[in-house]
Amino acid sequence: MTTLLPEGDGPASPYHPDTRAIASPMTAPPAEDRPAPARRPIRSYVVRPGRIGPGQARALAELGPRFVLPYRAATTDFALAFGRSAPLVLEIGFGMGDATARIATARPEIDFLGIEVHPPGVGALLKRIGELGLTNLRIVQHDAVEVLQQMVAPESLAGVHVFFPDPWHKLRHHKRRLIQPAFVRLLASRLAPGAILHCATDWENYAAQMLEVLSAEPALRNTAAGYAERPSLRPLTKFENRGLGLGHGVWDLLFEKR
Repeated sequence: MTTLLPEGDGPASPYHPDTRAIASPMTAPPAEDRPAPARRPIRSYVVRPGRIGPGQARALAELGPRFVLPYRAATTDFALAFGRSAPLVLEIGFGMGDATARIATARPEIDFLGIEVHPPGVGALLKRIGELGLTNLRIVQHDAVEVLQQMVAPESLAGVHVFFPDPWHKLRHHKRRLIQPAFVRLLASRLAPGAILHCATDWENYAAQMLEVLSAEPALRNTAAGYAERPSLRPLTKFENRGLGLGHGVWDLLFEKR
């Protein structure tokens, strides 16, 4: 996954889709009287249709009301949402959620909040929550920028995970990459002092961009001399194992809030 970026990438169409075909110079207002078209935000994801299996659909119906938190444009009391007070770690774009569930299982003393926009991934993680009996995991199915801006209080997170975000490998699409200066600045503002921002990617040029952007954020400090060793907390995924078997690299970055 990943997310709605603060910058815009161009104007939206000034025409309503239902009226574009019948717009007429005789009825249209003069150009100088027309409002300026709104700028569309750049998104780091595209919501693609995906098949939701019966197990995922059942999990959405049965477990969604308890474990999926509705997006609200107001600061959320996560202690109330989890039913306890514990350190909170946010994961952005958990995909199908296998690694997320494994991390939450290994760290029961920490609460985890996963953000994902794709319904099949939400259903898959809910299914794992039910299978493993997890109580320290909640999900928000919404754009991560808006969740961070509206729902998460400043300096409240014990950590943030951004594992294998979409690399948008074509040069013209690099503006869609999640790790950009404005977004990192927002992330840093939500981290508590001493909290860790952990990013990982299997695209070397994206890793270089991440390292440059994260190193330029004054609120963060690199915990390694460049890239970090993969912490044992981050499990290897099937996709990552397959890539390593083919000789592909993986780069981890761990930055601490000053």
